[in-house]
Amino acid sequence: MADFNNTNLADFSGVWVFCEQRQGELQPTVLELISEARKLADDMGTEVCGLLLGGKGVGEKMAKELGAYGADKVLVCESDLLDTYTTDAYAKVLCDTVMAKKPEILLIAATNIGRDLGPRCAARLHTGLTADCTHLDVDVEKYAAFLQDASTLPQAQIDALNREDRNLKMTRPAFGGHLMATIICPRFRPQMATVRPGVLKKGEYNEAKANAVVVEPVAFELSEADIKTKVLEVVKEAKELVDLTGAEVVVSVGRGISTDVETGIKLAEELAGLFGGVVGGSRAAIDSGWLSADHQVGQTGKTVHPKLYVALGISGAIQHKAGMQDSECIVAVNKSDSAPIFDVADYGICGDLFKVVPMMVDAIKAAKANK
Repeated sequence: MADFNNTNLADFSGVWVFCEQRQGELQPTVLELISEARKLADDMGTEVCGLLLGGKGVGEKMAKELGAYGADKVLVCESDLLDTYTTDAYAKVLCDTVMAKKPEILLIAATNIGRDLGPRCAARLHTGLTADCTHLDVDVEKYAAFLQDASTLPQAQIDALNREDRNLKMTRPAFGGHLMATIICPRFRPQMATVRPGVLKKGEYNEAKANAVVVEPVAFELSEADIKTKVLEVVKEAKELVDLTGAEVVVSVGRGISTDVETGIKLAEELAGLFGGVVGGSRAAIDSGWLSADHQVGQTGKTVHPKLYVALGISGAIQHKAGMQDSECIVAVNKSDSAPIFDVADYGICGDLFKVVPMMVDAIKAAKANK
């Protein structure tokens, strides 16, 4: 560590992504990060590197896929000691590689592993870490456009931004999701962020880029003595969680079902079932205990991009809208004609959801019967 000078910013270049894999399977959120890293790197005029740690043969299996979504190079660290994740082994190899090659930006998915690994590495590298990000920018003009669309800042304050600022602007929810904070790390490198799964969009698969990716084996030192814990067995919990981020149709409920929660959820489940979709909920529905946390849509929950999003009894607080406003088609049902959810809805129905949803269900059943 004594030889690692991370205050001479000119020594650092490149956008890196820690490419999390588990038991030889690349985690889906990694491709979202690689796609976003490609955009950032293009704005900076630099390259994208995927950092892949794992057992023997892991690089050969995954490098082309990482290249297809934007990686110029994949740095591969292979060892039997990296086959199963341990904090000690992964933190040592990642930090040693960063100190040797000096990336300007390092992105890590905010998974269970990423939330464990990111802070440990940031502390060892003596740099900052912004956790659970939902938006990233380097280019100030793009950041200004984001603020105009997603914030309530006065235009004069947005116009006053320093257009020469090339620091990574890392935006994340703060104060329980009631505010959005943008954080920069101007004095140290690399600039590190963990990014919430599902908030960034995966790019298109590019076969030419897959074939052009450079695979670079990395030499590193790692022994059993470096690892203070030993994994004896990996046991997967057989718990069924709702897949919000992968669903093409999401029907979400909010505070509007409070007068009859059981019926409200049953109506949402029936409507979702007709579309082959899943049930989500606003933070109010989750905090009230009506649905489990894996159903939450919003800044403090999951960000979804379904083909159809139906909001039942959801007022449309900015935290919720941020998690679903990029859906292809949004249908909102709310008793208040001034509910903010109607601002992002393609189709709005002002009425009692307990009366409206049964009519929607009947109409869909009739339409299917007539086919």
